[in-house]
Amino acid sequence: MGLCESCHAGCCRAFAVPVTGADIVAIQRKLGLSFEEFVRRVPDPHGRISNGAVPHFTFDDSPEAHYVICLKHVASPFHPRVSKCRFLIECPPDAEHPIGRARCGIYAVRPHACRIFPTKFNATHDLALVVDVPEQLRPDAHPAYTLCPRPWEPEDVDPIQAVQDLAVVKYELAFFWQVAELWNRSPASWSAFPRFLEIVYSKRVARERPSAPAGELGPVTVPFPQPVQRRA
Repeated sequence: MGLCESCHAGCCRAFAVPVTGADIVAIQRKLGLSFEEFVRRVPDPHGRISNGAVPHFTFDDSPEAHYVICLKHVASPFHPRVSKCRFLIECPPDAEHPIGRARCGIYAVRPHACRIFPTKFNATHDLALVVDVPEQLRPDAHPAYTLCPRPWEPEDVDPIQAVQDLAVVKYELAFFWQVAELWNRSPASWSAFPRFLEIVYSKRVARERPSAPAGELGPVTVPFPQPVQRRA
C-alpha cells in the first residue's frame, strides 16, 4: 500500500469512485453483498465525475439526468458532516494522527479506479505515468477531505502491477462503454439495473463454433453494438 499506509484516506472521502460492472461483480462474489448495499448512482450534469473516461447512464424515472455508477458513501463516525467510502475502515484521531488513519476494507478486491490511482498510461500505452494529485479538491472543506500527505513519486508505484492494472482498466472500460450504450438505447428503472448487469456479465464467455473462422465467437445472447466512439 506504500504511501497509503499511514494516511487518513482523503481520496476515499473526497472522490465519488466510479465502478464498472466487472468491479461490481467481483465485490459481490468476494463479500456476498447485494448490489444495493454498496452501489449508488451519482448525478453528473457537468461531467466532472465522468471526465469523459467513464460512461453516463440514464434511467426512466429521470430520463433527462445523466448518472455515473459509483461506490456508496456513508457518514464518518469520527468526523461530523464528513462522508466516506462505504468500505473505508477508520481509526479514531489521536495526538500523532489528528485526522485519524484509515484503510481500505476491500483492498484485495477494490475497484480498478482505486487500483490505478494516481497513474495513467502514456500515449503509447506501455508506460505508467504518475499524475500530480492536488492537495485539496474542496478548498473550504473539512481537513479529512485533504488528499495525499506528500506528492507521489514513481518509486511509490509497483512498475509491473501498475501497467497491468492500467491495461485491465482500459479493457474493462471499453466493455463498460458498450454496456452503457446498450442500456441507454431503452433505459429502464434503477431497480432493474442490477439484473441487467448480471445478465450481461454472465455472458462474457461463449463456446467457439467449430465451423466459424478462427477467432470468431459463436452466438452471443446479448447483442453488443460496435465500440462506442468517445472523447479521448
